[in-house]
Amino acid sequence: MAGKLFIGTSGWNYFSWQEIFYPPGLPSKQYLNFYSQFFNTVEINSSFYHFPLTKTYQNWYSQTPQNFIFSVKLHRSITHIKRMVDMQKEWEKFIDGVSNLAEKLGIILFQFPSSFRYNDEIFRRIENFFVRIMKEKMKLAFEFRHQSWNNGEIEKLLKNYRAGWVIANSSRYPEIEKITSDFVYVRMHGPEELFASEYSITQLKKLSEKIKKWKKQYDVFVYFNNDFYGYAVKNAKQLIRLCE
Repeated sequence: MAGKLFIGTSGWNYFSWQEIFYPPGLPSKQYLNFYSQFFNTVEINSSFYHFPLTKTYQNWYSQTPQNFIFSVKLHRSITHIKRMVDMQKEWEKFIDGVSNLAEKLGIILFQFPSSFRYNDEIFRRIENFFVRIMKEKMKLAFEFRHQSWNNGEIEKLLKNYRAGWVIANSSRYPEIEKITSDFVYVRMHGPEELFASEYSITQLKKLSEKIKKWKKQYDVFVYFNNDFYGYAVKNAKQLIRLCE
């Protein structure tokens, strides 16, 4: 069965998108509703820096159409500070929040720093985490930013627990293409300068060809994180057209 395709941006609350994407004078509280008229998904980035309130998640839910999907970046206290150790309290607090997105909750994104490198101890941390939450039916995706993670052990672990491998494109971090779940998760950080460079039509055409193949078997999520100068919006719109 063919999968579904979700294309959007990493975040939406960018004042710099005024006049580039958002109409002049549009209040920021209306940004998400406007955004959802063009895209069927968004990646929430603010959840990385703080724990949004229940009413905030409920407000986001109410502003978007029924078929809209939110992917949510995990709070940095888990991935960057505690690094998957003694983080049950933070995990439960995070899940309590995102549960308010109900059926609109897509993927939970684990974005690790490049200093988070593979070794046996860290592997066991992730394995133990999966064991603890295996009864919770959530879709998770892992973005590793160091080449040491390109190995068969972590790939096997993710497959065992049906967790996704993030295919991340940038000039700074390794781009490793693996599929470990029933979905494909792609993050486009910018081809040259991180967050501040634009993808060419040629680059997007290559991506669209991959997407068409992936979509035959998997749901595909693509998020553009090159938010400077509105590049993310422009590239996301272009990719949608190329995938039609």
